[in-house]
Parts: sequence; C-alpha cells; structure tokens
Amino acid sequence: MVKFLRQDWERHSRIGKGRKKLQKWRRPRGRHSKIRRKRFGYPIKVMIGFKQDVSQAGLIEGLKPSLVYNIQEISKLTKNSIAIIAARVGAKKRIELLKKAHDLGIKVVGGKK
Repeated sequence: MVKFLRQDWERHSRIGKGRKKLQKWRRPRGRHSKIRRKRFGYPIKVMIGFKQDVSQAGLIEGLKPSLVYNIQEISKLTKNSIAIIAARVGAKKRIELLKKAHDLGIKVVGGKK
C-alpha cells in the first residue's frame, strides 16, 4: 500500500516536519505544484486505483474488529480477536473493559486509557 504524505511536509514543522500526525494527505492546490501536475520524480498524487482491496477493507491485522459497549459484549468475543471500545463509554467502565480484555487475551484498539 502506498503511503501518501502532504506536499512539502519535510520542509516546515507546521505541516509535519517532526510532527507525525500533521503529515496526512492534503490535496496540492498550488499553481506551479509539481505533485498536482504529476511530474516524474515527485511523490504521487492520490487517484482512483489506489483503493484498498475489498476483501481487506475494514480489517485490522487481518481480523474484523468488534465494537464493544459493556462487559457482556466483550465476554462474548473469542481469544485473539480485536475489540474497539465505543467512544461513548466513560473512563470507569473503559478501565474495567480493558482489564477484562487483558484477562481474556483480546486486543483492544483505541483504548486510550
């Protein structure tokens, strides 16, 4: 899979030099932009055809993640599965879910705390 990064991210700290989360793709709009003009030797521009394969879409490490709101839902998951704790879950219940997932051998994505 091709990694698309913002134009000139390595040049300025405000758009990504040393700041990984700012390096995400932005459409090049400049009048003389070599990336916008798709010049040879410059990073490639996002276009149709770079889409992920349909069989791999939505998977994390080859597994389909499950959205979890409470302990009953995380108990139903099997070992070595992936869970995502819902954003609406509070801090106290989130900690309980993380402990339960650790005991069951379930990987949690986006647990934050």
